[in-house]
Amino acid sequence: MKIGFFSDTYFPQVSGVATSIKTLKEELEKNGHEVYIFTTSDPNADKFEEDVIRMPSVPFVSFKDRRVVVRGMWYAYLISKELELDLIHTHTEFGAGLLGKMVGKKMKIPVIHTYHTMYEDYLHYIAKGKVLRPAHVKYFSRVFANHTTGVVCPSERVIETLRSYGVVTPMRIIPTGIDIEKFKRSDITAEMTQEVRSHLGINEDQLMILSLSRLSYEKNIQAIIQGFPKVLDSLPNARLVIVGKGPYMESLQEMAVELAISEYVQFVGEVPNDEVALYYKAADFFVSTSTSETQGLTYTEAMAAGTPLVVEGNAYLNHLISHPSLGETFDSDEAFPQALINYVNKSVQHDESVLQEKLFEISSTHFGEEMISFYQDMIDYHEQQLMQKELEPSIEKIRVKLSSLKK
Repeated sequence: MKIGFFSDTYFPQVSGVATSIKTLKEELEKNGHEVYIFTTSDPNADKFEEDVIRMPSVPFVSFKDRRVVVRGMWYAYLISKELELDLIHTHTEFGAGLLGKMVGKKMKIPVIHTYHTMYEDYLHYIAKGKVLRPAHVKYFSRVFANHTTGVVCPSERVIETLRSYGVVTPMRIIPTGIDIEKFKRSDITAEMTQEVRSHLGINEDQLMILSLSRLSYEKNIQAIIQGFPKVLDSLPNARLVIVGKGPYMESLQEMAVELAISEYVQFVGEVPNDEVALYYKAADFFVSTSTSETQGLTYTEAMAAGTPLVVEGNAYLNHLISHPSLGETFDSDEAFPQALINYVNKSVQHDESVLQEKLFEISSTHFGEEMISFYQDMIDYHEQQLMQKELEPSIEKIRVKLSSLKK
């Protein structure tokens, strides 16, 4: 197959969506398919990028580090036609996603869409939530999804939300997989992880509690910081390490000062890609209280590194963390401190057999296989839909003729 990905987000922009797209592209190519990425222009992008087509774009409102395509439909169509694309896979509901749908319609090929983002969790960024309302999100998402051939949902939460919006297009749950070896990293030695801990000032007898994500309001890191004084009451040797950057960093730092725990909390900032696994492996536990994730790649990354998770649960995470050796979920922000304390005190032993079974489930290999299967099913479905449309005029003529004969 020749597949066109249409997205407003791709490297050098760093995001979960960009990572998901790159991972899927690599897996599809391993299986003999050709993938071309239609995305935004970017001043930081390399001048020559193989299989990447960049279109004019501008910074997105309230997300200056993100961009949105503003024109290029005819250009995208001509290239898609020249490449003889068999299928289009959109990864945004905005600029590039709309272009992808128009190109797919004009070429009469299937358009698959992945619903990556729960937009209701991000409305406060756009005019502080005073312009766009949940009802607008519901309407736009329904219209966009129902005009595609099929929708990929990264988790049960997404598919349930879209059904509640009125989406009737075929949908399938396919969580994004990860390159296991990037985080399993057998080359990382005990000495290397100890060096990370020493650099952070964390002793051998202290617990390194890791939070790793974009530092934005919807990631809810504030709940971790607010609950950490209670953690320290029972686990005075605990140290919280927060990795990542974002617009909420200063507020989080001020919160730690106000709670008089700043000496127990470190803000590391963003770390290079090849060092992320080092932080996972150096940590004793990975924590998160985010409720905005459609799935959250950091959870599976931590798991691949062998780090137990203590995270706020949902349908996806409750299924992912299926054994105590992998970690534990809790129900609410308020439950975080006690959940972490209880899990630490349980001293659950690592179970390699459980982890190995889980690793295939979260692997990019499995992700690619599931996506190819969905593509093939949707190609068949699209052909049936086209055939039905072609037959409709003839069926209508027969109906009219039979009706006249009855008269």
